[in-house]
Amino acid sequence: MILWIEENIFPVHGLEITLKVVVQTLLDIGSKSFTHLITVLERYGQVIAKLCPDQDRQLLLITEIASYWKNNAQMTAISIDRMMGYRLLSNLSIVRWVFSPENIDQFHTSDRPWEVLRNAVSKTYNRICDLRKEILSLKKTLVLAEETAVKAKAELETAESKLTLVDGEPVLGDNPVKLKRLKSYSEKAKEEEVSIHESLEAKEALLARALDEIEALFLSLYQNFCSLLMERLPDASIVRTLQELKSVPADSMAVDLEEPATMEVDDETGRPKTSQLNGVTKSNVYNIGEKEQWCLSTLGYLKAFSRQYASEIWLHMEKLEAEALKENVHPLIRKAIYCGLRSPISAVV
Repeated sequence: MILWIEENIFPVHGLEITLKVVVQTLLDIGSKSFTHLITVLERYGQVIAKLCPDQDRQLLLITEIASYWKNNAQMTAISIDRMMGYRLLSNLSIVRWVFSPENIDQFHTSDRPWEVLRNAVSKTYNRICDLRKEILSLKKTLVLAEETAVKAKAELETAESKLTLVDGEPVLGDNPVKLKRLKSYSEKAKEEEVSIHESLEAKEALLARALDEIEALFLSLYQNFCSLLMERLPDASIVRTLQELKSVPADSMAVDLEEPATMEVDDETGRPKTSQLNGVTKSNVYNIGEKEQWCLSTLGYLKAFSRQYASEIWLHMEKLEAEALKENVHPLIRKAIYCGLRSPISAVV
């Protein structure tokens, strides 16, 4: 199939059409059930990997998935998650898609981009947690294997140093059968120790790679959050708190101000709760426009991500501060992050 695509489809129609035809065909085959999707990815994953080896092409791939499943947010999330699991999509390409123009205007109205982003960050984070558990287990196993190898070697040396009578003559070494058994046991113990040590080194190398990967992921994530919010948040000299962000002027409202901002519910006396005794409407009702709703929602997700992965984020905070949370970052962005990280108030200022 790869050969046919490279010789007959790609030269004639170019990348975009080729990708569209291949991806939509494979997604259609796998659309019947989750099992069908897994089977398609296992069987034809190499085709997708050949077509989409870098982030730019993977971004096109995600766009095609979202287009095919535009009426099914669940299958969009599942398809992207499974492709990431098979290493057909990188977490950085997923971040780029989530913060692409087609999605950012939905941040306050749809959970689809956030679900996809949560899955990507969670999968990367869980991989690190699993590797740490495996490394901890291997270290404990290695200690036991080293003790066993030392003990086996000591028993072999003791047996070899003994004097034994053979045909009435003193011979250095224990019973030959026993010596053979102890030597075999010592060799196996040493081989087991070496094998566990090699496995530990391999897991530690994978962990180092995964830590670099999640650092790049967090950096990309926070840079995108900061960039978008800085574009849409009011100037810091005007708005420094969430309450000020909610209290926007009436002329910036996106709804008809002649309609009540909240549903009027009568209290026990029959008087609307939104009115005072003299019939004047209460002045502490928030008038929130669509732009302010977008900012509040996005700040909320920024805080939620920071809180959920706080233990891992703190390990990379120095780089995040240097490259993403620069001095001119809006105070609301910094407060959302540090509130999520449960940092002391002094660190937020």
